[in-house]
Amino acid sequence: MIEWLLAPLQYGFMVRGLLAAVTVGAVCGVLGTYVVLRGMAFFGDALAHAVLPGVAVAYLVAGGAQGALFVGALVAGIGTALGIGAISKSGQIREDTAIGILFAAMFALGVALISTVRNFSVDLTHFMFGNVLGVSTADLWLTAIFGALVVALVIAFYKEFLVISFDPVLASILRLPAQFFRYLLLVMLAVTIVIALQTVGVGLMVAMLITPAATASLLTRRLPVMMVAAATIGALSGVIGLYLSYTVSVASGAAIVLVCTAFFLLALFFAPTRGAAWRFARARGWLR
Repeated sequence: MIEWLLAPLQYGFMVRGLLAAVTVGAVCGVLGTYVVLRGMAFFGDALAHAVLPGVAVAYLVAGGAQGALFVGALVAGIGTALGIGAISKSGQIREDTAIGILFAAMFALGVALISTVRNFSVDLTHFMFGNVLGVSTADLWLTAIFGALVVALVIAFYKEFLVISFDPVLASILRLPAQFFRYLLLVMLAVTIVIALQTVGVGLMVAMLITPAATASLLTRRLPVMMVAAATIGALSGVIGLYLSYTVSVASGAAIVLVCTAFFLLALFFAPTRGAAWRFARARGWLR
């Protein structure tokens, strides 16, 4: 068992991949808690696809340099997040409608830009489907820095996010700048999606945001505990998924998401007091 655990660590790309997977899993778990509790799953999915034109433009300009692709995705993600907030701010257009409009437009623009490239490069493909084993040292630093920034903002403004998310009346009484924190949360979500793109890709990104947090919500009702549990589940899923990918030669991003889903199913059936098994036992009178 020890040899099996240590064998992949002799490769530098596996060590970098593990560090990236743990970082992304933890950050997605923490911020995903707000995404789940605020019902923003559709927003996360749309934003993951909306970064595509930024990636395409960066590829056309810089020829596939990873740093440029990251910056392009970040600019497109933040721009889309702020655009959705601005369109839905007036109240004439509902937020889910604004998300649908910009998501479709940005994704279509990305596809149009990609179609101008004769050879659909592997670098661009990695943003679609993830390539955690291709994470470079520079990518790892970018992931760590921006991930730490997101977590630091969650900690620094924990009370403010809590109030505006669950008690808008109290937020108004306290005169909190609710609009500012709403935009800040959207920007943080865009940043989190971009740093996770190379790990699981556009197609599977929403699972990293939603599944660990949804699993944690079955285990506890206390928000701080839920965040820690979601971060732990996300990080563990990254490690186990990467080892699974190495062992049975499957796509790393897909393996990580499948492990996340397995944790969710276990919680769904066996979570104390709330799992299906506990409810079944109570209905049969086996538990009181």
